[in-house]
Amino acid sequence: MELTLDTDKMRGAIEDGVGWMTFNNPARHNAMSLEMWQAIGDILERFATDDAVRLVVMQGAGGKAFVSGADISEFDSKRSNAEQKAEYGRISARGGRALATLSKPLIAKIEGYCIGGGLATALNADIRFATPDSTFGIPAARLGLGYDYEGLAKLSRVVGPSRARDILLSARFLTADEALRIGLVNFVVPRDEIHDEVVDYARRVAANAPLTVRAAKAAVDAWERGGNQDDLDGVRQLVDACFDSEDYREGRRAFAEKRPPSFVGR
Repeated sequence: MELTLDTDKMRGAIEDGVGWMTFNNPARHNAMSLEMWQAIGDILERFATDDAVRLVVMQGAGGKAFVSGADISEFDSKRSNAEQKAEYGRISARGGRALATLSKPLIAKIEGYCIGGGLATALNADIRFATPDSTFGIPAARLGLGYDYEGLAKLSRVVGPSRARDILLSARFLTADEALRIGLVNFVVPRDEIHDEVVDYARRVAANAPLTVRAAKAAVDAWERGGNQDDLDGVRQLVDACFDSEDYREGRRAFAEKRPPSFVGR
């Protein structure tokens, strides 16, 4: 089922329990425009509240890039004064929050360039697949611009502070093999196999108990944020909900009966 959006530069669809979000600006290597940020918020809001969606996969159209950063060509028309800058920030922040706070699993399917803001976008994913020709980097030091704390903190948590410093200070590009070795991506898959591999993985996750998956993701996210008490209390509530759920009873029955479980998310 295709979602109806106010732009053709983003696509959203739901298929077999998977929400597909596609950055659809291949002429500009999927550079992020304001209307795309608006659509990200709209798509993920729909996916977050739809029980039929068990997880989300994000991908770039065209095969040459995942996301290449901001669409600088629109800055003169969309960020030319303080008022426009504030509006741009409000809309893009909503999309960024939706990526960062999605309670359902998020997978990034990366083909080609994943540079700058594209890498920051991919870092929101729980699992990252890449093709062997994918390239990663944050070239901010070559451009004289600064990156916000949140994105750099996430990079440091994923690859460690020493490797994060290397990526940021050298502004060099990493191959897919190096990205895999340092934990920047989880899997490297040939181009002609990556779609099927992502679909198989997504279906595996979608078949698992949604409440358990949500609790597990929340626990890891809480650890990343430093384990503050509010987060830990929230995780405990999610874990208790698992033990009180119909799915837990179904899981025990299925195990005893030696059959695959059928989870409903409650």
